[in-house]
Amino acid sequence: MTTVATGALAVIGMGAGGAPLDARARELLDGATVAVGGKRHLDAVGLRAGVERIELGPLAPALDLIAERLAGENVRVVVLASGDPGFFGIVRALADRFGPDALEIRPGVSSVAAAFAKAGLPWDDAVVVSAHGRDLRTAVNVCRAHPKTAVLTGPGAGPAELGAELVHRAVDRVFLVATALGDPEHERLERVTPAQAAEREWDTVGVVLCLDEARALSPVRTVAGPRPTPGRWALDEGEFAHRDSMITKFEVRALALARIGPRTGDFVWDVGAGCGSVAIECARFGAAAVAVEKTADGIERIRANATAHGVDVRPVHGSAPTVLSHLADPDAVFIGGGGRELPGIVKACARRARRTVVVALAALDRVPQVRAALAEAGFTCDGVLLQSSRLAPLPGEVTRLAATNPVFVLWGDRVGAGSSSVSGEGEARRRRALAQGPSPALGAPSGAPAPQGQPGLRPHPNPLAEPREGAVK
Repeated sequence: MTTVATGALAVIGMGAGGAPLDARARELLDGATVAVGGKRHLDAVGLRAGVERIELGPLAPALDLIAERLAGENVRVVVLASGDPGFFGIVRALADRFGPDALEIRPGVSSVAAAFAKAGLPWDDAVVVSAHGRDLRTAVNVCRAHPKTAVLTGPGAGPAELGAELVHRAVDRVFLVATALGDPEHERLERVTPAQAAEREWDTVGVVLCLDEARALSPVRTVAGPRPTPGRWALDEGEFAHRDSMITKFEVRALALARIGPRTGDFVWDVGAGCGSVAIECARFGAAAVAVEKTADGIERIRANATAHGVDVRPVHGSAPTVLSHLADPDAVFIGGGGRELPGIVKACARRARRTVVVALAALDRVPQVRAALAEAGFTCDGVLLQSSRLAPLPGEVTRLAATNPVFVLWGDRVGAGSSSVSGEGEARRRRALAQGPSPALGAPSGAPAPQGQPGLRPHPNPLAEPREGAVK
């Protein structure tokens, strides 16, 4: 960490709402010897004569320039940034390099706050995700799982790319695209569907609000952000509608959830989902989830159960492994059914899973096949046999133990799964399938256009478009 005199480095946020600088920010600018920022910000603040201007490019060289200037005597550096520089912005890098005590920060209006204000919506219940310089899939999964998401955009990760990924996967979502925030003449907020967003080229976009409009106004909140992690999981079977006890028992679900580790930004497949209990529990932890089920009545139960638990789980009607080809690569997979096709299903899922595959099965004969399929795909493999007996009442106010059927739970973890690397073969196959249009099993709306080209790989129309919230530009 570079030692810097207190008060030598100030950070001023240029509010997205176009508000004038406050008195203290103006005082800091008037006392500056060096001003660092994007050209439009440097031009806008009216620097006094003699102040050195440094127009920014990449961040690392900029930090070196700032350190070089601060090594001199009687130097006062002011960094101009967009919006609130402490919100996905340059404050993190400056504090790491020079220490928090060296900074005086005057935040502006965040572009997220400005966009929600223009939309007339509160945002204490919104999930904010940055796609600037990051893998777009995290933003896609958050948009699928949560009813109110703000996506900070960047080159190659704007409304077109986001729309191309969501067009067939989140048919109830709409985008509010904020353009040129802070520019009184050109600022606007456009309402478009993901399909419409995918077909256009966009300039000067800083934030996209992705909304399920039916749930855009949540009850009054006391904790900001996504809803808290559920207080209970491995819910009792009675909390799901199911047929003839065709449901993953809560003891099995508890272990499966522990091995899957669902979290916000993840994408989970529940294959042979039955009533969708595992997918729903993963969605309660904030993950995006699909429930693959071959029976029509099972699909209806999945929809009803997801609605009852207030989560977004997309039912996929069809038989695995065939129907899996049109799905995006998952972080984790739970396989709760498959019969004779189970080894082939495990192989198909293991080729695509980024992190973990969990398999629940009753047949001893298939255990070696499942283990072999996981090992061949490069997974470490482990497992247990779960045998549980539940307390059951008897006449006379006494209790007995009622044994449940024994179940094997096997799991495989991809070696090096700490990274977010994608199975290249699976991702390429998935993108080719998307370019050809949706499978009928995916339930895409009739007449919905297929994404053009390769979604998520479309070149950004303007490489100098708005960077992430709070970034210097």
